[in-house]
Amino acid sequence: MPGNLTFDALKSLVSNGEIDTVLTCIVDMQGRLMGKRFHARHFVDSAYHETHCCNYLLATDLEMYTVEGFAATSWSGGYGDYVMKPDLSTLRLVPWLEGTAMVMCDVLDHHTHKDVPHSPRAMLKSQVARMAELGLTPIMATELEFFLFEKSFDDMRKGGFRDLEPISGYNEDYHILQTTKEEDVLRPVRNGLYEAGIPVENTKGEAETGQEELNIKYAPALDTAEYHTISKNAVKEIAWAKGRSVSFLAKWRSDKVGSSAHIHQSVFDKDGNNVFCDPDGEYGMSDTMRHYMAGLIKYAPDYTYFLAPYINSYKRFQKGTFAPTKTVWSVDNRTAGFRLCGEGTKALRVECRIGGSDLNPYLALAAQIAAGLRGIEEKLPLDPPAKGDVYEASDAKEIPQTLREARETMLKSSFLREVFSDAVIDHYGRAAEWEVEEFDRAVTDYEIARGFERA
Repeated sequence: MPGNLTFDALKSLVSNGEIDTVLTCIVDMQGRLMGKRFHARHFVDSAYHETHCCNYLLATDLEMYTVEGFAATSWSGGYGDYVMKPDLSTLRLVPWLEGTAMVMCDVLDHHTHKDVPHSPRAMLKSQVARMAELGLTPIMATELEFFLFEKSFDDMRKGGFRDLEPISGYNEDYHILQTTKEEDVLRPVRNGLYEAGIPVENTKGEAETGQEELNIKYAPALDTAEYHTISKNAVKEIAWAKGRSVSFLAKWRSDKVGSSAHIHQSVFDKDGNNVFCDPDGEYGMSDTMRHYMAGLIKYAPDYTYFLAPYINSYKRFQKGTFAPTKTVWSVDNRTAGFRLCGEGTKALRVECRIGGSDLNPYLALAAQIAAGLRGIEEKLPLDPPAKGDVYEASDAKEIPQTLREARETMLKSSFLREVFSDAVIDHYGRAAEWEVEEFDRAVTDYEIARGFERA
């Protein structure tokens, strides 16, 4: 894990007073950074070995509510501790926070000191290890989209999240003039992340009012998940510091396009060669790539929950919005669930377009690698690419249309249970079930406006 700060360098920075705070962070089920702020001297003296957190952190919802029904932890179990084990190879500076460094932690069982199986970081590490047994490394990148708003988070909250005004008044896709107006936020995002050791490529306007996209260079899968998570947190912190707010909701308004987190992926061998490439293969694709892609497509319904974890996530899947509705592949075609990119070049890769910006990258990447590996193991054949407007392809398999459907498909998946274990899949099944239960209890503005007088 390439941070940009060695432990010895951190100790020097602490000694000369440049660093006084170290963030120790785990990733929760929602893909958020959770943890503690250590006085830097205490961290370098002793806390770098390990610290602790409540085990409810991997059994809550977005509201941090203590959800009942999880086997891993509960009120009856007393909500004990997990060990947070700093991975010192992930140490990095946090330039947008004064005097601060951070480190990512593995989540370990307090008694056995083994990885907690349903920890998102552990789930991804397990699939990377499976790939390594074949002498292969998954190389991935995520495109991260979000909306930037005029008002601050506090103003939005105090106003009941009404009167949400994006920072621009028109579609700003690739628009230089409009994005110039947003540089007070996005310039420190790019520069801060780069100084933190995250290889940012660019930001750009996306295809809606106030919509932005952040692109980070491809990297080994675990690095990619780390980059994504830290960047998402950084965007929120920097926007907050500038009096703005951002949203990573997959669909914040019915008449606006949603925000995605497209996942690009290829596989490299020990010599650094892209094993997806075969100059003699159709479109430059090797048999390995064809099997991998066939696995992605066959098992896409099984793992859709890991790409779309909330009720709101499924509002994004609408025709004519660049969000896919079908689990097929096509060549450089943005209407398909999977897009072949870099045809005939060394940059050949597949892009999964299903995931929204609300996904947990560790879970999403783990599921993608697992499905691709299963395709290689089963030597699955790849169907011919779809052509034209895939939204209108009546014979193409649909992406699950609701969280209920995605949850049921996940729970019934023998593939996912074999790869991640019954306990892990049941754990996330309960998380999905809770989201459905909470939504079913809610009375929405839509219901009031539609039926207050006329019902």
